[in-house]
Amino acid sequence: MTRAEIFDKIADIIADRFETDRDQINEQLNFKKDLDADSIDFVEFVLELEDTFNAEISDEDAEKLMTVGEVVDYIVAHQTEDK
Repeated sequence: MTRAEIFDKIADIIADRFETDRDQINEQLNFKKDLDADSIDFVEFVLELEDTFNAEISDEDAEKLMTVGEVVDYIVAHQTEDK
């Protein structure tokens, strides 16, 4: 899966979960500052990412993910070879 495809899937999830205009989502978007996401919102988002990308994101790693770009980079780096 390409980086652009991963970004598109993540942006769709964010638009749906955080009720945000899809056109406003970019890689600099910050979950806490721009989306006002609380810890429960973010945990649910991470769980959805894990399901969507068949990935495991540790709590320690999730705490470091502040922007959409960081999430995309993380998924790109942790893709399984058989995808």
